[in-house]
Amino acid sequence: MKLVIVILGDGEAEAAVHNLVEAGFRVTKMASSGGFLRRGNTTLLMGMEPEKVDQALAVVRQTLSGVAEPDLQHATAFVLEVARHEQL
Repeated sequence: MKLVIVILGDGEAEAAVHNLVEAGFRVTKMASSGGFLRRGNTTLLMGMEPEKVDQALAVVRQTLSGVAEPDLQHATAFVLEVARHEQL
């Protein structure tokens, strides 16, 4: 099991969540802030099987490809190994 954490700007978050859900991913969305200017961010959490990680990141990349400022970094993604997973 992998935990994918994606931190992106508030403006792109709704479209990313929508596209991820449409692609069959379950997403937890949290408000966050940080960075140089302390702008509002959104952190997305997704648990998935390892073979799905590339697909999820491709959905996020595709969502961000339409953003008006192509030279800027629009998201940061972390992919972590999950030692234990339980649904309670």
